[in-house]
Amino acid sequence: MEPGITSLAAIDWPTWTPVDRATLLFVVRDGQILLIRKKRGLGAGKINGPGGRMDPGETPRQCAIREVEEELMVTPMGLSQRGELLFQFADGYSIYVYVFTATDCHGEARETEEAIPLWTDLDAIPYEEMWADDEIWLPLMLEGKHFNGRFVFDGDAMLDHDVVVS
Repeated sequence: MEPGITSLAAIDWPTWTPVDRATLLFVVRDGQILLIRKKRGLGAGKINGPGGRMDPGETPRQCAIREVEEELMVTPMGLSQRGELLFQFADGYSIYVYVFTATDCHGEARETEEAIPLWTDLDAIPYEEMWADDEIWLPLMLEGKHFNGRFVFDGDAMLDHDVVVS
């Protein structure tokens, strides 16, 4: 993808190929959601869900479980895929993200080199400390809806987006 993309219309989506594929997984139980404060990598310092890049030969579901285990030392249970998010960055980087929810997890979430766990009340999600797109699709996920989103970012700034509920 050519650097300098600033809108969805500037992208030939049928031929768009992401640099990376990744997952996000949100454990939602007892009126709370398990978030993390990322300590390194894309979005370091921001609050997000646990997740990361897929390994070769790994399915999105396998990746989602592995990433939660690595980042928080818990095993998510009751997984459901909720959405797919396509991100194009103005610098040329792109990523395709599979979004999952889990109804519980085995173990007690603890801090690792990658993340600090944050159990957060569903009515107190700190969107102001998250990526700009989260406020658009996360409520859909929490309502149990399935969604597909496309986003264009320049660094932290969201330039354009489209989300379809399916």
